[in-house]
Amino acid sequence: MKNSFKTTIKAAYLGYVVQAVVNNFVPLLFVRMQSEFGIPLGKITLLITFNFGLQLLIDMFSTPFIEKIGYRASMLISNAAVILGLVLLTILPGRVMNPFAGILLSVCIYAIGGGLQEVLVSPIVEACPAENKEAQMSLLHSAYCWGHMAVVLLSTAFFAIAGISQWRVLAILWCIVPAVDFALFTFVPIARLEENAEESIGLKELAAQGIFWLMFLMMFAAGASEQAVSQWSSAFAEKGLGVSKTLGDLMGPMLFAFCMAVSRTIYGVKGHKLNLNTFMGVSTGLCLVAYLIIVFVPNPMIALLGCGLAGFSVGIFWPGTFSTASARVKGRGTLLFALLALAGDLGCSGGPTIAGAVASACGDNMRAGIGAAIAFPLIMGVGLLILQKRFAKE
Repeated sequence: MKNSFKTTIKAAYLGYVVQAVVNNFVPLLFVRMQSEFGIPLGKITLLITFNFGLQLLIDMFSTPFIEKIGYRASMLISNAAVILGLVLLTILPGRVMNPFAGILLSVCIYAIGGGLQEVLVSPIVEACPAENKEAQMSLLHSAYCWGHMAVVLLSTAFFAIAGISQWRVLAILWCIVPAVDFALFTFVPIARLEENAEESIGLKELAAQGIFWLMFLMMFAAGASEQAVSQWSSAFAEKGLGVSKTLGDLMGPMLFAFCMAVSRTIYGVKGHKLNLNTFMGVSTGLCLVAYLIIVFVPNPMIALLGCGLAGFSVGIFWPGTFSTASARVKGRGTLLFALLALAGDLGCSGGPTIAGAVASACGDNMRAGIGAAIAFPLIMGVGLLILQKRFAKE
């Protein structure tokens, strides 16, 4: 790898930490916002819907904009939007007649930045001249997991020391992360995927390839397999172990994120010695085992450990599918990565929704919901078998 691109890759890693701030900081403030501004909690939680909904729209429609102004300008706009959104979050709610409107506007602005980050960082790393792109992609996606953990742990520590009333100060402090990333992307070298591969093709040409739809389905399964367990792990800890909400968040989602980060980091460091398809196949088997533990083992502590195993097993799904699609789909340009991000986000939204609907229909039985969601790692496994059969000669 050219030494100059090492900084580019580090800046891309930091970009996923920026997205971790976007997705995970404000939810820590929901209860505080409810009490400080008198906003119903049910209304506040709509902020999650707006955040991820807007990011889905960015996945769908940002490609022409990005290709017109380039990766560098797009990354600068992305980080600037996150900074602006966080700053406005500290100002608008107390300055406008409707505090919720001020919060919502702030969330929408930084969600634009988060959505652009998701579309941009993977093709930026994929375009860098480097060996073993699969390992680089896995390490890149591990940055989001470590960033998620850092946001929760550092924010919790700050609130314990300074008090939740100082949340505005912490919001400004979190601006340091996108500010550093902004500074890095003003000078790091950036390669274009289209310069290193076949000429970029449009949606019609992509849609005509069966392998593209297989990758799209596998990305959906990757996001659904991940979030179907992640979103319910806190409830498992709270109800099964009888702990508080705060401790449940630490024991559930934090355990899941930690195990997923470990998995991605292992492949990122040792990927040059490992076969990606084999690693993904073994991970699929482990994921099925983890789901079965969660569903059928009555001991709540073992079920919680099953959540951790699920986090470890799904770690390679998202970055591994990205890398496989880049190698197999004709026309690996920005549009391909944007559509794959869209598929993954649809899975992240659909997986927990389906699991929750089934759980509700079965008398709020979360194990039944996870049992239904076992379809997602099965889809991933079938997809891997199809790939293995199709490209066996290679």
